[in-house]
Amino acid sequence: MVAGGWLWVTPTPQALPGAIRGGIPLCWPWFADENTADETPDRSGPLHGPARKAPWRLDAVDEHEEGVELHLTPEERLHTQLAPRAVIQANARRLHVELITEHTGETPVKITGALHSYFAVSDVHACRVEGLAGARYLDKLAGFAEREQQGELGVRGALDRIYHSNAEVVLDDGRRRLRIARQGSDSAVVWHPADALPADTPPDAGRHYLCVEAANTRLDPVWLVPGAQHLLGTTISLDTASGDDA
Repeated sequence: MVAGGWLWVTPTPQALPGAIRGGIPLCWPWFADENTADETPDRSGPLHGPARKAPWRLDAVDEHEEGVELHLTPEERLHTQLAPRAVIQANARRLHVELITEHTGETPVKITGALHSYFAVSDVHACRVEGLAGARYLDKLAGFAEREQQGELGVRGALDRIYHSNAEVVLDDGRRRLRIARQGSDSAVVWHPADALPADTPPDAGRHYLCVEAANTRLDPVWLVPGAQHLLGTTISLDTASGDDA
């Protein structure tokens, strides 16, 4: 289902129920440790919320000439007022993922979240992320200091930035160029830990991914009222200028 091997997954994943590092984890209904999805926010919930570790049920598969479409919902209720579902559309040149949140309760709820995409790259230090020049960002490695991106983004070391931008970006790793568009998102998160790799990532594998995420963060949280829905989406496609069909 992964279009052209564009997504990376660690070769040494944790045993369940540990989180799988790679692919596109669903961070919901909050991003990072900022639990906002309750009337009285706290930080006691799991990092990135319960959705990424929860079992999801495949509800429908639609195969057609343009690819395959999958519909998924959690097997168990993850929030007292919110109900998420995911839609995935894929073919050889395009991958589209939607995380749709429906408010089924009675009081407004504030949410954040992310489609935490891990992209497979030839070498993270050869990567450039185009389309963010001039954008303001929060640097999480500098206490959320606010800065402005000067020129195109190259990866020289550890990165953990939240860009306030809804622009399409291009990830160029010197081998191929992927276009990454986002829907319902005014935050673009770019992350790589450099040498401080998580325990489930071998050193030789750590240089082969870069996270570029569609997100709703502290910069653009979403307030949902009863009966409302929010769609957070990302569309990944091969840039025709790359000349690479893989």
